[in-house]
Amino acid sequence: MDRIVTGFPAPIESPAAITPERIEEVGLNALQTQRQLFYDGWLLRLSPGTAKRARSINPHFASRLPLDEKIAHCESLYARCGLPVLFRITPFAQPPELVSILSGRGYVAFDASLVQTLSLDQPPEFSVPVTGSARVVDPAAFAEAAGGLRGSTQAQRDAHLERLKLSPLVSRLVVIEVDGAVVCTAQMAMEDDVAGIFDVLTLEASRGKGHATHAVGKLLAWAWERAARVAYLQVTATNAAALAVYGKFGCSTLYSYCYYARPGDCR
Repeated sequence: MDRIVTGFPAPIESPAAITPERIEEVGLNALQTQRQLFYDGWLLRLSPGTAKRARSINPHFASRLPLDEKIAHCESLYARCGLPVLFRITPFAQPPELVSILSGRGYVAFDASLVQTLSLDQPPEFSVPVTGSARVVDPAAFAEAAGGLRGSTQAQRDAHLERLKLSPLVSRLVVIEVDGAVVCTAQMAMEDDVAGIFDVLTLEASRGKGHATHAVGKLLAWAWERAARVAYLQVTATNAAALAVYGKFGCSTLYSYCYYARPGDCR
């Protein structure tokens, strides 16, 4: 049965024969929060912040209850938590008719995103003018730095720190500094031989100067040294600057997903 989201291309074969299903699994594992629960096969995440994957419904596993009942339950739960209802719809969403039901309830698609991968069968090659210094930091410093670049509230920074501290995966948190000020952040989470890149953020006034390339290159080299052989990342399809950075390393799209929400909640 075809479960590909309407309008999105089918998943393609990834480097090193890592399946799209495996990449989706490790991507879910890379974000951990106490503010989540399973509900009839759906993973409901309720961690506040700008990262939608931390506060969305992931209908990843088989569903048994009537869909209208399930959606109404989720709407009530998210309202109690003060969060908009977001469904993260991937090619693996269950059940297949979910998108049609959501559309009938007034939900619309937004923020088409790409899951990209690259093979790490050799050390990454990159060259940028080094105008900043890379530094490894702890979760508290990283959450504060990333929050500053995002303009996050204190509650959002606290939630981000919780997610970083709870992760059982091997991680690497890097900031790029210029004259002692953070201009870029990036983090990596490794599970076995698969490494995920997250939180690549650059200060607006410092964009286009190679800082993100510097940070991503450092993380990929670190992962390769620790026997990672595939890297993956998630990026908004319209983020041309980020796609240009990832393209330098040979990243290509494996599959895509989007979010569904009511028009006033598409944020």
